[in-house]
Amino acid sequence: MSPKVNNQYKRNKELEILQSAKNVFIKKGYLKATMQDIIVEAGISRGAIYSYFNNIEHIFEELLKLEDEKDIIYFEREGVSSFWDQLIDWIRLQQRNILSTNNKFLLCKTEFFLTKYHESKKTSNPYVIKRYERLVSSITNFIDRGIEKKEFYSHKSSKAVALYIISFFDGLMLDTFNLGMEVTEVNDQIDVVIFTLENILCPIK
Repeated sequence: MSPKVNNQYKRNKELEILQSAKNVFIKKGYLKATMQDIIVEAGISRGAIYSYFNNIEHIFEELLKLEDEKDIIYFEREGVSSFWDQLIDWIRLQQRNILSTNNKFLLCKTEFFLTKYHESKKTSNPYVIKRYERLVSSITNFIDRGIEKKEFYSHKSSKAVALYIISFFDGLMLDTFNLGMEVTEVNDQIDVVIFTLENILCPIK
């Protein structure tokens, strides 16, 4: 078997394990899922799974990377629509995800980040930090491109706006899962953040 084929096989197997792991997380949540659960779901041996992943945290981080790529795509594509429309599309996607009562993987993400936040008081988590920095960079560059194309006329720095967007959605996600949609009034908050961003970025429509 050639190295290229071998690498592709390994990647396909890795993706199969990740899908099985996602099924387990959705059923049991991040905190209650175990490596044994994933081994059973994937139908593989303990030695096989550990040849791909170090532990359950490593598996969940790899799942998050797959999810993160979907967000990055929204901010890296060009020529599909205006910068403002792309931003609104992404915001509406976040809104649908938060409102989806069936999207139990979002609950797993909440559990994961709350756990990592608690642990960060003792030691930093390199992946969580890197993930945050990458998304900040992606949104900042997106806004900068919009300014260069004269589609945005921002009153604030691009990085400050990116930090605001991330903090808003992270906070809304956590609050909604802790308190419920009736309390957090997701749709009204989304309307407010869109209004706020429109006044900050002054998009050309």
